Amino acid sequence: MAPKTRLIYNPAAGKGSAKKLYANVQSLLADQSFDFDVSFTERVEHAREMAEQAASDGCELVVAAGGDGTINEVINGLMKNACLSQMKPVLGVLPVGRGNDFAYGMNIPLKLEDAVKTLITCQRRAIDIGRVFGGNYPDGRFFGNGVGLGFDTVVGFEAAKLSWVRGAASYLAALIRTIFLYSKAPVYEIVIDDGDAFHKECLMVSVMNGSRMGGSFRMAPDSNPSDGSFDLCLANYVPQIKILPLAAKFLNGTQKGHPAITMVHGKKVTIRAVEGTIPAHADGETICTAGTSLRIELVPNAIEVMTRL
Repeated sequence: MAPKTRLIYNPAAGKGSAKKLYANVQSLLADQSFDFDVSFTERVEHAREMAEQAASDGCELVVAAGGDGTINEVINGLMKNACLSQMKPVLGVLPVGRGNDFAYGMNIPLKLEDAVKTLITCQRRAIDIGRVFGGNYPDGRFFGNGVGLGFDTVVGFEAAKLSWVRGAASYLAALIRTIFLYSKAPVYEIVIDDGDAFHKECLMVSVMNGSRMGGSFRMAPDSNPSDGSFDLCLANYVPQIKILPLAAKFLNGTQKGHPAITMVHGKKVTIRAVEGTIPAHADGETICTAGTSLRIELVPNAIEVMTRL
C-alpha cells in the first residue's frame, strides 16, 4: 500500500519560478504512479501550518517542494508535532527554490527528475535538527541546514533585494556589495558546549548541520548531518581587500587551514555580542538583524529524510 503523502508546494519559491515547474513535477510524479495530496502555500509560515496539519492527519510522508525557506517551515511544523506526539512523518524534498542548500547537504539530488526518484526508492536517513533561541524567536526556531551570523547573513539580506538576478549569481552579486557595507566586524563572546567563554572579532560564524549556504559557499565541507554534532566555521575579521579572496575559498571548501579560519565541533553554542550586534539567519530565514545573544542547540536523530544513500 502506497504511503499517505502530502505534497506542500510553494509556487513563489525561486522568485516565482517554482510556479512554472509544477506541471513538470506533476507529470514526473504521475509517471512513477506516485499517489499524493497537494497543498499550495499562499503566505509566509503557511508551509509550517500545513506540515503540522499533515502530521495530525496521519500522513506518513510530507514532501516540501520549494527552497530552503519552505523546507525550514515544514521542518518547524513537523518538529512541533513531534514534540506533541509520537507521530513523525518522513520528510521528502523537491528542490525548486533558489539556493537549495538543505537538499545539497542531505545528498538529495538537485535535478528534479532525480529528486523525484528519491521519493520512490524509499531510502531513509535519520538526521539531526538544530534549534536557535533568541532574536525574533525567544522560544526557539528549528533549522535543518545551518545558522549564519555576521557577514554571510548580510550577504543573504542583500541577495534577497536583487530582483534582476537569480540563484547562486544573486549571492555572488550580493557578496561584492556586502564587502563595502560590512566595514567593521563585531566582537562576540562564544561558548561551545561546556567550554570556557572566549572573545573573538568575527567576520562571520556558521553553525552548520548541512554543508553549504548561499547556494555556493561550502561552510562545512566535511559536515555529517547524522553525527550528533554541529560543524562550526569561525572567520576572524580580515581587511576588506582580503574578504573576496577568502570568500573564494568557501566556493570550493578549501578554507580550512587559512589563518583567519577556525573549524570546530559542538552540540551547543552560545553567542553574545560584546561590541556591535548580531545579524543572524537560520536556513536563510531571518532570526535577527541586530540581536544581542543567541543560543543554538542540537536535537539528535530528530527527523527521517528521503535521500540518496
